Amino acid sequence: MNIWNTTSDFILLGLFNYTEAHLFLFVMILTIAFSSLVGNALMILLIHQDFQLHTPMYFLLSQLSLMDMMLISTIVPKMAADYLSGKKSISPAGCGLQIFFFITLEGSECFLLASMSYDRYVAVCHPLRYPVLMSWQLCLRMTVGSWSLGAADGLMQAAATLSFPFCGAHEINHFFCEAPTLVRLACADTFVFEYVMYICCVLMLLVPFSLILISYSLILAVVLQMRSREARKKAFATCSSHLTVVGLFYGAAIFIYMRPKSYRSANHDKVVSAFYTIFTPVLNPIIYSLRNSEVKGALRKCMGQCATINHE
Repeated sequence: MNIWNTTSDFILLGLFNYTEAHLFLFVMILTIAFSSLVGNALMILLIHQDFQLHTPMYFLLSQLSLMDMMLISTIVPKMAADYLSGKKSISPAGCGLQIFFFITLEGSECFLLASMSYDRYVAVCHPLRYPVLMSWQLCLRMTVGSWSLGAADGLMQAAATLSFPFCGAHEINHFFCEAPTLVRLACADTFVFEYVMYICCVLMLLVPFSLILISYSLILAVVLQMRSREARKKAFATCSSHLTVVGLFYGAAIFIYMRPKSYRSANHDKVVSAFYTIFTPVLNPIIYSLRNSEVKGALRKCMGQCATINHE
C-alpha cells in the first residue's frame, strides 16, 4: 500500500465546481461572509463604545461576535483563494491550524452559550441578586474557561489527527480541514481515536446544552408565574434571541457530529458545515440587534454621532 505521511500536502476538493450556478453561490457566500465580519465587528464596537452595554451579558455577547469573526477568518479566505486560484493544496501545518482553530472556536462557543444562559437565568429569576450572582469576576472566569476548554480540545484533536499515517488518496472531500473527514484517509486503525473523539464531541455538546436546557426550564417556570404581562413579554424577548442562536448552533453541530457513520454523507456534511461556519455567524448580530432595544438604541446613538461628525 502506498503510504503518504504528513510531509506532503493535502488536497481540498472544495464546495463548488466551476459552473455559473456555483459561481453565483460562491459570490453569495463571500457576500454573506463579509456581512458577517462587518455585523460582528459593529456589534463589538457598539458594546465597547456604549457605557450602557458594559454589563456581563453584553461582554459575553461581544465574545460570541469575536468567535464568529475568527471562525469566518479561519475558513472563508482559504476557501476563496483555492476557488479563485485553482490551487487546492494545503500543508499539514495549515491543515492542523485549521483543525485547531475550528474546534477551539466551536468548543468555546458551546460553553459560552451555556454561560450566557446562566446570565439570563440570574437576570430573570434573581434580578435583585444579579450583581452578586453574575459578578464581573465570575463573568471573566466563565469567558476564560470557555476559551481554555475549547483550546484544549482543539489542540488534542489537531495533534492526534495529524499523528496518523495517510494513504495515497490524499484528497479531502471538504472545503476545509475537519478532523472526522481527515481521519477517513488514515492508513491505520483509528477506532480508538474516533471513539474518544465521539465522546469528546458528546461532552462538548451535551454538557453545555444540558445546562442551557436547565437554565431555560427554570426561566420558563418563573416567567409563567409573573402576573405582569409586560414583564413576561420583556423576559421572553430577552431570552428568545439567545434561544434562537442556541437552536441554530446546536442543531447543526449535533447533526454533524452525533450521527452514526452509516447516515453520513460527504455532500450533506459540507452543506451543513457551510451553514454553521458561514451562515450562522451572520445571523447572530442580526438576531441580537433586531430583537434587542438596547442594541438598537446604541446603534442609533452611534449613527447620530457619526452624522454629527460628518456635518462639522
